[in-house]
Amino acid sequence: MAVAMKKPSTWAHYVALLKKDLSQELHTKDMLTSMGLYALLVLVVYGAALAQAGSELDILQMAGGLLWAVILFTSLLGLNRSFSHEKEQGCLEGILLVPMDRSVIFLAKATANLIFLLAVTAVTVPLFFFLFLGQVGAAPTWPLMIAPLLAGTVGIAGVGTMLSTITMNTRGKDVMLAVLFIPLLFPLLWACVSATTCVMCAPEGFMDTFVTSMALSAGYDIVMILISWVLYDFVVSA
Repeated sequence: MAVAMKKPSTWAHYVALLKKDLSQELHTKDMLTSMGLYALLVLVVYGAALAQAGSELDILQMAGGLLWAVILFTSLLGLNRSFSHEKEQGCLEGILLVPMDRSVIFLAKATANLIFLLAVTAVTVPLFFFLFLGQVGAAPTWPLMIAPLLAGTVGIAGVGTMLSTITMNTRGKDVMLAVLFIPLLFPLLWACVSATTCVMCAPEGFMDTFVTSMALSAGYDIVMILISWVLYDFVVSA
């Protein structure tokens, strides 16, 4: 008597794909190494720029934008590598043959990208403070910058996963990803830079700006990640 095999659940597919991405990266360290070295290089370059600043206030006002520039361009480098193994080894074709909702691929890949981006950010931000703000010192409200860092990284990982899938098979994918990525992420970046700068400088009435910026970034994350999730079946099948 034949025994019917139980079809794996959506959660099982998600966990399996996430484990694959995590174990693959931990084995090769391709994405983490390239992002970490690039972030360190940019921090050194920005260190020379901040050394020429005229006052402590000038440094604090520039610090938020410079920090997000490091996060943005480091993320672009990592997202370019996020599908490299699938393309080089033909893994994506095998994944697409599995009878499952294609949006699960998006959720698993976006979660893996988010973990890697948060890991690099967790190293980059303390180094940024230590190298450039150790003597200046930010306002006592600086711990609030964790909120825009999380909101920004979530949005970058979600939207970036969809865009890296779109540009995966294009010529000059590095340039194409940046061309699509930066304009689409501009509202989120503007909100995160504004929130980060205001909590580091703490001007009068800064909480109003901070709350408005966080509301904008949260709304952006919800809307854009939902759109990416809905469209991913079409994107990955194109």
